Amino acid sequence: MASARSHDGPGPLRRAGRAVGRALRTPFTLTGRGIRKATHAHGAGESGLGKLIELHAVNGAGDVMITVALASTVFFSVPTDQARGRVALYLAVTMAPFILLAPVIGPLLDRLPHGRRAAMAGSMLARAVLALTMSGAVATGGLELYPAALGVLVCSKAYGVVRSAVVPRLLPPKFSLVKANSRVTLAGLLATGAAAPIGAALQLIGPPWPLYGACAIFAGGAVLAFTLPPKVDSAKGERRAQLVPPLGEHPPRPEPSRTSSTRTGTTSSKDAGGSRGRKRRENGERRPGLRSVGPSVLHGLQANAAHRALSGFLIFFLAFLLREHPLAGQSAAISLGIVGVAAGVGNALGTAVGSWLRARGPEVIVASVLGLALGVAVLAAVFFSTVMVAALAATAGLTQALSKLSLDAMIQRDVPEEVRTSAFARSETLLQMSWVVGGAIGIALPLNGVLGMAVAAGLLALGAAASVRGLLGAARRGSPHPRVA
Repeated sequence: MASARSHDGPGPLRRAGRAVGRALRTPFTLTGRGIRKATHAHGAGESGLGKLIELHAVNGAGDVMITVALASTVFFSVPTDQARGRVALYLAVTMAPFILLAPVIGPLLDRLPHGRRAAMAGSMLARAVLALTMSGAVATGGLELYPAALGVLVCSKAYGVVRSAVVPRLLPPKFSLVKANSRVTLAGLLATGAAAPIGAALQLIGPPWPLYGACAIFAGGAVLAFTLPPKVDSAKGERRAQLVPPLGEHPPRPEPSRTSSTRTGTTSSKDAGGSRGRKRRENGERRPGLRSVGPSVLHGLQANAAHRALSGFLIFFLAFLLREHPLAGQSAAISLGIVGVAAGVGNALGTAVGSWLRARGPEVIVASVLGLALGVAVLAAVFFSTVMVAALAATAGLTQALSKLSLDAMIQRDVPEEVRTSAFARSETLLQMSWVVGGAIGIALPLNGVLGMAVAAGLLALGAAASVRGLLGAARRGSPHPRVA
């Protein structure tokens, strides 16, 4: 009898264990399947874009973990005056060298057309190692923290440049570039929003723990980068782009590209691109520069630089302003939360709207959203209040997303395929530099709300003065190239 009971006993226990295991595993399995279904929809799985979307989500999650750890050390752990000094030191030690390094990133990555997967994996792996390096210094805020933070910043921006260059290689059939970038960007935003509270919870355990989490995430990202399709590393039909033509020379305007009816309606045929490239080499012509493709791309870059400068400015200026002078009736933490959520919602909404609009008339969109942001910034300066600060944060997020997606569409439409990848790399580098400049202004400015909003409006006014007239003129003339469908 005892033998029979001992034989029958484990059966129900095993079944109960399996049931509990399935119950615990099911939410994660269903979530994973749902994510995979969303990222691989509409041909993104077959083209490889789905893998890039997932990789960018991993990148966003890892970056926000490091941001939580650094913010807690550099910003939240000390009084405001000391925090300003620490952040100023952070900017000096990390951002200033980055300004010098940023122009090198694009040309350097241009020389690695066959190693884009390795470059993205390398940026992930380097950040994993640097996160571990910072974990020992994050509690004390010692000077050794800053060189590692600089390395993380450079690797993050290098990844962003390569990612922008890779997207055109992974477009599914009948998929516009603006829609592809919308999906990639939205995945990064969602991952950032999901990882931020996890990073905050890890911070409660101890200052190094968000960095341990970042290390694990980036290590996984390094492996995921090599699952991208091999065509990511193909450089067939590509040549490097120049931001400006050589001094005293005026490269010829590229001929309108032949369109493909099976893709976006704007993608040049590879055979035609290769033929034009051979003719240029035979005739001794120099490679085309971005100025040779008409005014839209350059004016779009100027407008986007204003948006990026505004973003960097608001991040640093409002962080200190709201810590020292919270919004009416709110604590500093709640004030920062209101502004952060408003900016995040605006950014996500702009990305979603950009995908829906499919960048029809991108010059008009860029000019319109720049005018919208300028108008809200002026109102925030005149009627400074909780509502207006939150409105400016949301508007800045929305307009930056729409403007960047429209710039992507203009590059796709106006830049020949053989230099388009390089153009994405270089434009992204310029935009990152603009963010650095805006952040430096934000940290240096006195903590006066009205003054800060006036400076924000001034940054946008400079961008509008440089770009809006040219954008609207280009829109009236019409592009010689087919518009994005």
